[in-house]
Amino acid sequence: MQLVINTRGTSLRRRKERFLLRCQDIIHEFAAAKIDTIVIATGVHFTSDVIQLANQHNVDIVFLDKSGMPTSRVWQCKLGSTASIRRRQLEVAETDEGLQIAAEWVGGKTDNQVRFLTELAKRRPNEKTDIESVITSLNDLRQKIGGLSGVVSEQRGTLMGWEGTAGRIYFDCLAKILPAEYRFSGRSRQPAVDPFNAMLNYGYGVLYSQVEIALILAGLDPFIGFLHTDNYNKRSLVFDMIEPFRIIAERATVLFFTGRRVKKEFFREVPGGIELAPDGRAALISNLNERLDKAVKYPVQRVRKPGGKKFRRVKLRATIQHEAHALANRLLGRNDLPKIVDSDSLFAEGQTDSGSTT
Repeated sequence: MQLVINTRGTSLRRRKERFLLRCQDIIHEFAAAKIDTIVIATGVHFTSDVIQLANQHNVDIVFLDKSGMPTSRVWQCKLGSTASIRRRQLEVAETDEGLQIAAEWVGGKTDNQVRFLTELAKRRPNEKTDIESVITSLNDLRQKIGGLSGVVSEQRGTLMGWEGTAGRIYFDCLAKILPAEYRFSGRSRQPAVDPFNAMLNYGYGVLYSQVEIALILAGLDPFIGFLHTDNYNKRSLVFDMIEPFRIIAERATVLFFTGRRVKKEFFREVPGGIELAPDGRAALISNLNERLDKAVKYPVQRVRKPGGKKFRRVKLRATIQHEAHALANRLLGRNDLPKIVDSDSLFAEGQTDSGSTT
């Protein structure tokens, strides 16, 4: 379970093997063994005993800024595995395997965009023709992505160019199906210039945190990527691996607006744009937690027969961790796990076990 603290002035302390959270004179207790992550999105008071308890139970403490991006985290002083995985990251980044991995992530992202638009077209018969035209264009780009060969250093511009083109036509299509007062013109970041992008940026930020901790637990270095270039303090691998998972935040955001569940108090003006206000953050985080805690059917092991797979039901958030471990195994030559997330997992329906939001 993910514990999200979104109310300023909340205090967090330890009582034996439990976290005690005091919010507006109400005390909540949570067993440390049942908490995966503590997300702090505002000013909170907590003691060093809380950090010790979190470390003992492998609980990640993540701090988010106003845009939802993780700014810092408290985590135990040990890596998820040996240095051999990180050495392989550096080696593979310069080979055709590195390009293949990057193309699979971008291709998975495009597959999910197509799947989502196909779903939307079925609900909107008056807009079906326009949406299907965009789907055709995305499928053409997907075919090009799948056929790319070489190494990342040679093909980075081409792959990112196709990804950018796909993103532009995809978001142009999404903009047209929103209620008229919330339609937007392209993506905007830091700050967003419209409510849709403000909410979507925050949703992406929450997912960045999920991907980063999954990579760390799998023994991968979040700063050694394949497609995104290395730079000082740039979490290149996080930006790479998040691609097929972006659909989680996109679906949540689009359905907030099309379902007319958005309120004016969800947003506030900042210099140069708009950001998500505390009420908006709480509503979005709660919605994302519900989605991430849904049970989905996930392929966890390849079977020794053509097209064969074994499945088990896991929470959607657990698929991010499975993908990180699959990448680590792949780098070490153990290809017994899926190479890329199955898009069916990201669209499956299941029972909801919500995280706690305060």
